[in-house]
Amino acid sequence: MCLHIISKFYATFVGSKLNKMSYQVDEKGYYGRFGGAYIPEILHGCVEDLKRNYLRIINSEAFVTEFRRLLNDYAGRPSPLYHARRLSDRYGCKIYLKREDLNHTGAHKINNTVGQILIAREMGKRRIIAETGAGQHGVATATVCALMNMPCVVYMGKTDVERQQPNVKKMQMLGAEVIPVTSGNMTLKDATNEAIRDWCCHPSDTFYIIGSTVGPHPYPDMVARLQSVISEEIKQQLSEHEGRAYPDYLMACVGGGSNAAGTIYHFLDDERVKIILAEAGGEGILSGRSAATIHLGKEGIIHGARTLVMQNDDGQIEEPYSISAGLDYPGIGPIHAFLAESKRAEVLAVNDDEALKAVFELTRLEGIIPALESAHILGALPKISFKQADIVVVTLSGRGDKDMDTYQKKYCNNEKEHPAC
Repeated sequence: MCLHIISKFYATFVGSKLNKMSYQVDEKGYYGRFGGAYIPEILHGCVEDLKRNYLRIINSEAFVTEFRRLLNDYAGRPSPLYHARRLSDRYGCKIYLKREDLNHTGAHKINNTVGQILIAREMGKRRIIAETGAGQHGVATATVCALMNMPCVVYMGKTDVERQQPNVKKMQMLGAEVIPVTSGNMTLKDATNEAIRDWCCHPSDTFYIIGSTVGPHPYPDMVARLQSVISEEIKQQLSEHEGRAYPDYLMACVGGGSNAAGTIYHFLDDERVKIILAEAGGEGILSGRSAATIHLGKEGIIHGARTLVMQNDDGQIEEPYSISAGLDYPGIGPIHAFLAESKRAEVLAVNDDEALKAVFELTRLEGIIPALESAHILGALPKISFKQADIVVVTLSGRGDKDMDTYQKKYCNNEKEHPAC
């Protein structure tokens, strides 16, 4: 089935210039007024070179063949679409889980890194850098660098290094150099800052594998295209399960937003499909400790793109907070800013406690331990009034192995009080 799905994916979508979607990026790199490329002069040549070549490369027969082979034989696609019966009973609808947590490396991130390293190799780049928050993108990048025998440097905030030790050890075992970043809040924003500084210092031989739908054009579009295999599979799998190729609801978490972009890509112009996104509410969107960028952000520029940014009245970026290392980013992918502004997507803020409650609910109902990022979209389920006939697809973007220390510290100190442990 995978070969059929991936072939269809390329035939119908990667060459989407033949089938332009109204919610997709325009020829200048904007989603509405969000997007663009606001970059230092030293990176202009790198970004322009990528912009000129990425569509040519991903539409080439050689790329299609190798990408298809690696997704199938190496990453383990297609990921299952699982009917979660007990969870469905709990919420009075039919819920399917798109199991990106079962991919090689434990998350959706491998889809993007496989594609980007093939692009980097075709462009003659021989050194790879990346940023990471929860560590899943760093692990996926280190994995493909080991596969392709390329040196890899991963920037990671010191705070995230401390709370995501299993992924740090994986990256190092794979041969990556992990550099803890000690500026700012020492999380994802700061790691991205350092990766961009590195790129500025090594523009000729270095390829920056960005992990989400953020950064200057063409990165948001390129990452979304590489992740869109998720939605192509959902269409195929729903046809097999339900006899129709679309759900009533599509649900995913957003930080930068790559798993969400991949989940919704093929459904953007299908108004029958309601799109629900969950961002990290932290301790509450009015608490001062939140990462709910779409709720709290104002239009601004961050890491090369115009989007919604958490900032004060003077335009200084405010530090985000979330229990989830992968969602505490003060910006949002420009596609998601546009979808929220245009009302195509409904965005819900899910706080730390709601996400943690959802972790243990899914674990006990379905025997699946989700990552903290995915737990935020699960935490949105109680906020929606479903009908019994509704078909709902929820993307589990990652597995919970990396977050076990957090789960134990939060809920497992007293087994009598917290029998879920």
